[in-house]
Amino acid sequence: MKITLEELRAWVTVVDTGSITAAAEQLEQTSSGISRALSRLESKLQTTLMHRTTRRLALTEEGLIFLDHARQILASVEQAEEHIAQRRDTPSGRLRVNANTPFTLHVIVPLVAEFSQRYPHIQLELNTDDIVIDLLEQQTDIAIRIGELRDSTLRARVLGSSVIRLLASPAYLEKYGVPESVDALVNHQLLGFSQLDAHNIWPVWQREGEFLRIKPTLSASSGETLRQLALAGQGIVRLSDFVSREDRINGRLVQVLETETREQRLPIHAVYYRNQSLTSRITCFLDFLREKIQENHVIVLLWFNYFPSLVVLFPIKVC
Repeated sequence: MKITLEELRAWVTVVDTGSITAAAEQLEQTSSGISRALSRLESKLQTTLMHRTTRRLALTEEGLIFLDHARQILASVEQAEEHIAQRRDTPSGRLRVNANTPFTLHVIVPLVAEFSQRYPHIQLELNTDDIVIDLLEQQTDIAIRIGELRDSTLRARVLGSSVIRLLASPAYLEKYGVPESVDALVNHQLLGFSQLDAHNIWPVWQREGEFLRIKPTLSASSGETLRQLALAGQGIVRLSDFVSREDRINGRLVQVLETETREQRLPIHAVYYRNQSLTSRITCFLDFLREKIQENHVIVLLWFNYFPSLVVLFPIKVC
């Protein structure tokens, strides 16, 4: 008997989700059906692919080897389906996009309705992580990276850059006073990142001629959480323009130490792992996002971003 795509998909989904129950839910099947598919697969291969207990699943050596082949087969089928969709000039399929919470909420979410109207056959799946993820492990098509990129085999397309500023709410400044110098920050509540220490380097000079590295009075893992804390009058915060733009326009947050602030921009990239040419749904999303960024001036476009086909492969570091 030959192996079926249904069995391969069940196997890969069980590995990715970590359990038969979770795989059944994702594939909209019964747990017993998934279990039978795995049993058939192992029977056809005449080998054990994983050891199953009530608490965990563990791949055998044969399972690890077979997993790579299964992924390649499913990817080939997906690519074939995508080619057919391209022939119909109708980009379609699921598009998994990962970004940190602030970028998702302030840049992507406001654009979803228009994107869905323009490309009704693309099913967006938006996932948020405030730490760097493995695209292949998380089954992600595109990830938005804020900051310098680390060494990677990933391809990257530059979307632009965003200025960072020091901000506080009017209520906080009324209560604690406006800092008149960098040295005065020692008397203020400083909001910073708990996991991304590079974001705790603020764009103002210390006396030694280096950027100020703060020790947060209150810290959080997410830039959106820090924004909410600043809005609640809990301290001074370092935020990118794409996060704080509306707050600054409406006076909910105001810039502090403006004359002492050195212009510093965080580069913004879209990264992806596909080695072949981009699928149409990925290309559509990247082109659409760049178009809207240019229209709304949420992010400053870099000069080479005007060449739509530009893809860069270089050592990168993610903050």
